[in-house]
Amino acid sequence: MANNTRMRLGAVADLLDVSADTVRRWVDSGKLKATRSEGGHREIEGKDLAKWLATNRSAASLPGAPRQSARNSFRGLITKVTKDRVVAQVEIQSGPHRLVSLMTREAVDELGLEPGMEAVASVKATQVVVSIAAHE
Repeated sequence: MANNTRMRLGAVADLLDVSADTVRRWVDSGKLKATRSEGGHREIEGKDLAKWLATNRSAASLPGAPRQSARNSFRGLITKVTKDRVVAQVEIQSGPHRLVSLMTREAVDELGLEPGMEAVASVKATQVVVSIAAHE
């Protein structure tokens, strides 16, 4: 099961809450790697975006990034998954927010969580719940 996401520049822009022109400039300057789809559209591999976000956190802190209270859901990209025998740690970059969720390894395996996937971190008090969109 391939869970990696390929996103057009506009989808990346929506995810990071920046303009498509900003993402295009990152690609044109070589800061962010993109490939062309068969239809000629530029696309960014989710895993490549995750690596880039993990090393360029300031890029996700651009003006226009969403401001949300801790009781909200944060849509973002999984940048890192660390699994032990019983527990796992999932890191999500959502705009300027880096969220870390501790959960069971079983939950991570059942959801198939891996870097490059879009996910939503729901924050309530000290608990972070991670979900992914249903795939058709």
